[in-house]
Amino acid sequence: MTMKQDTVMHYVTPEEAGISSENILKFVKKLEEKHFAVHDVILARGNRICYEAYWEPFHRDYLHRMYSVSKSFVGIAIGFLEQDGLIQLDDKISKYFPEELKNQPDQNQHNQTIRHMLMMSTAKRASSWFADNTSDRVVHYFSNPSTESRPSGSFFEYDSTGSFILGALVERLTGKLFMEYLREKLFSEIGISEEAYCLKCPGGHSWTDSAIMCRAMDLLLLARFVLNGGSWNGRQILNKEYIQKATSNQISNNLMDLNLYNTQGYGYQIWRTWQDSFFFYGIGTQYAICVPHKDLILVINGGTHGKEYALDPVLFDAFFELIVEPAEEQADKEVILQKEVGLCQDVASEKTAGCLALEAYSKKLKLLTAQGAQHSDWESKVQNITYEMQPNNMQISKIRVVFEGDTGTLYYTNKQGDKVLKFGLGHNVFGLFPEEGYPDVTGNIPKPGNRYECAASAAWVEPHKLHIAVQIIGRYYGNLSINLAFAEGEVGLYMSKAAEFFLMEYMGFGKGIARK
Repeated sequence: MTMKQDTVMHYVTPEEAGISSENILKFVKKLEEKHFAVHDVILARGNRICYEAYWEPFHRDYLHRMYSVSKSFVGIAIGFLEQDGLIQLDDKISKYFPEELKNQPDQNQHNQTIRHMLMMSTAKRASSWFADNTSDRVVHYFSNPSTESRPSGSFFEYDSTGSFILGALVERLTGKLFMEYLREKLFSEIGISEEAYCLKCPGGHSWTDSAIMCRAMDLLLLARFVLNGGSWNGRQILNKEYIQKATSNQISNNLMDLNLYNTQGYGYQIWRTWQDSFFFYGIGTQYAICVPHKDLILVINGGTHGKEYALDPVLFDAFFELIVEPAEEQADKEVILQKEVGLCQDVASEKTAGCLALEAYSKKLKLLTAQGAQHSDWESKVQNITYEMQPNNMQISKIRVVFEGDTGTLYYTNKQGDKVLKFGLGHNVFGLFPEEGYPDVTGNIPKPGNRYECAASAAWVEPHKLHIAVQIIGRYYGNLSINLAFAEGEVGLYMSKAAEFFLMEYMGFGKGIARK
C-alpha cells in the first residue's frame, strides 16, 4: 500500500511511526517525575499521530490558552498580509500608525520596520500595559515615554507588545478580527476548530501576543502547516519562501553566550532550537516543537507558570534524547490506518506489549497535585481553630482550616470579605477561586463578580506545615502557593503567586494568633 499524498491526520501506533512506545512512556514519566503540570501531549510524525494524551480534566476539545504561542499565529498572519500585497516587510510601522506616532519624538521607533518587529528587534523596551492601566493598548505602545532607545533591527529583545501591534496591523488593514482573517486564509482549509478564538485587549483589539484559545490539535495542525512549508494537501497556501525565512535564523538571541534550547536564534515570531529545529513558545509550557529532519512535531500544553525556567530545559533534553535521536530515519510508510483508531487496535507485533503499557498508563493521567504526606497528626490539633492575623500586606484578618477525610477547607477573610477555598488532600478539588472581579474576556479590565476556575490540592510538607497548591485554569492560568506553618497557639502564613497581573492580593507573610 502506497502512502496517500495528503495532509489528513491518521492515527498509528508509535512503532508504525518509527518511535518506541517505551521511550514515549519514559518521556511522559520524566515530565511527571519533575512535577510538570502537564495538560496535554500530542506527538506526530508526518501526517501520522502516534501519541495523544490528556491529563484529567483536560480533553481533546478543550480550548487551551496558548499564551505566546499566539505570536507564531501572528507571524503566519503577517505572511498572508505580504502575500496579499497589503504590506512589504521593510515598510516602516509608522506608515500604518501615523496618528499614534505623531507625538513620539524617538525616531528609532518611527523607523522600526515590520521585519524588525517580526524578529523581536524593536527600538524600545515596552512599558507594562498592565501596570499603566491603559485604555488603548495600541496608543500605549506608540506613546512610550522612555528615552532609552536603539536602532531597530540591531538587537534581539523580547517585545511582547510589539507582536501585539503586528496583530493589530492585521486587523487595521483587513477590517476583520484577527481570527476571522486567519480563518478565511488558513484555518478552514487545514481544519482548525471554528470554536478557536482570541481574548481582547483594552481598545477593543484582539490580544494576539498572548491570548489565542484553541485545542491542542489545532496547534498541531498549524505546526504541520508550517513544517510543510506553507502547503496543505499539495496546495501552496502561503508562499514557501516566507515560511523558510520565518523558521530560519534571522537574528541572534544569544546575547550572553549561552548554549541553551532557546538561544539558537530567532525567525519571524518563531524560535530556533537544537538540531536545526524550530518551535512556537508560550509561557507556562505551551509548545509546538518541529524537527524537520525527522518530520516530528511535539505539541504540549501545561500550567507551569513560575517554574518553566527550571523545568522547560528538562522537557527539551528529554524530547531530543528519548524521542528525536532514537527515532528511525524513516517511519513505516506502508502502514497507515485510514480511520481514527485507539492506540494499538488491530496491531499484532512484538512491540504490542510496550504500546499497550503506554496506553494503559496514559488513561490514568491526572492533573498534578501538591507533593507531600496526605495526613498529619497536626490536623486534629488545628482543626477549626480561628487565627487572628496581625497586619500583613495581603490584608488577611483571620484564617481557619477544617479537615474532613481526604478534603479540607480554608476559611479566610480579606478586604473583599469572607472567603472559602476547598482543597483535596492528595487530589485536586475543582471549583472557583474565591477572589472576585478579575478580568474576563478583555485583559486588565476588571469584571465585577468574575471568578476564575481553579484546582486546589494540599499536602503536609512537614508534620506541622501544610502546603496548599492552587492552579488557576480556564482563560487565565497561574499558580498560587499557600503555606501554613502551625505552632502551639499560632500560625505562620506565606503566600506566593506566579500569574500575569492577577493574584496580586496573595503575596507576602503573616502571623496569626489562635483565638481564645
